[in-house]
Amino acid sequence: MHSKKIQDSKQRLGKDLAILAHHYQSDAIVKHADLIGDSLQLAAAIPKLKAKYIVFCGVNFMAETAAVLAAPHQKIFLPHPDATCVMADMAPASLVKNILEKLGQRKKIIPLAYVNSSVGVKALCGQYHGSVCTSSNASKMLEWALNQGDQVLFLPDKNLGENMARLSGISSEKVQVIDIRQRGNNLSLEKHSDHKMLLWPGVCAVHFRLKPEKVYRILNDNPQAMVVVHPESHPDVVNLAHESGSTSKIISFVSKAAPGSTIYVGTEDSLVLRLQKEHPDKNILPLGAGYCSNMAKTTPEFLAETLENLDKDNMVKVNEDLAGLARTAVETMLKVSS
Repeated sequence: MHSKKIQDSKQRLGKDLAILAHHYQSDAIVKHADLIGDSLQLAAAIPKLKAKYIVFCGVNFMAETAAVLAAPHQKIFLPHPDATCVMADMAPASLVKNILEKLGQRKKIIPLAYVNSSVGVKALCGQYHGSVCTSSNASKMLEWALNQGDQVLFLPDKNLGENMARLSGISSEKVQVIDIRQRGNNLSLEKHSDHKMLLWPGVCAVHFRLKPEKVYRILNDNPQAMVVVHPESHPDVVNLAHESGSTSKIISFVSKAAPGSTIYVGTEDSLVLRLQKEHPDKNILPLGAGYCSNMAKTTPEFLAETLENLDKDNMVKVNEDLAGLARTAVETMLKVSS
């Protein structure tokens, strides 16, 4: 019933509508999407869209980013308003501002925020001449950020930051997780004076579930198996894997593997199950990340209801002052990574 309502709305709205879906959405949503991608692909697509209504099937920071990049005549919608991101919530903008102000007393700090962050944090990146990144371009954006100031504050995902630091050749002695307790009052400027990269202590609740012990067991029991994981995973997991990368890179890795290959995939299980269906000639198994409960909040029922109420005042709105600064940070990313 909901599927028919969605299709009827799509037919009625025609080119005025664009439905975007992140790879972690369920098949029941993905089948209705006009564009499917990872965070970078979807963000890069926004300025090119002509549709009046853009419905973003994902979580709130993705819809906020779309609202920041959209043209004035475009309206952005999120089917479930409570589809948040645990990682993004670990870095509230007010606390990030306190930390940046304290760190900036002695050094020129360049904030580099993973897109899994609020529009307020993205705006701070714009204000402090920093930028944002996705898992697809984090290494390139880190290289850019290191050339802009004395230190880089990478947030909110410490795992992605540590993995990118290693790829960039930064020694572990130059990388440190900061203490954000007591609203930054525990932060020691002396302790971090020689560090090149400072990491916010946030993690993805999904990829946090992936443990190196399981990878050890898999490779010990089946030496022919391959393991590919998302770089939000713990560095020990990434080091054991045959490959790590964004959702798009994971999809490419699986696609290029030889028929008959056994591949354990360490990312959100909605994508893993889709890969199983798309590659029946390969033995594709979940590594154990499980599902993102927030991504799962977008259901056909909520999508159908959203499409039937596009003219109501329920669109995603971003404060224009924040939007301007956030847009600067995001556009810097798109320019540097193009």
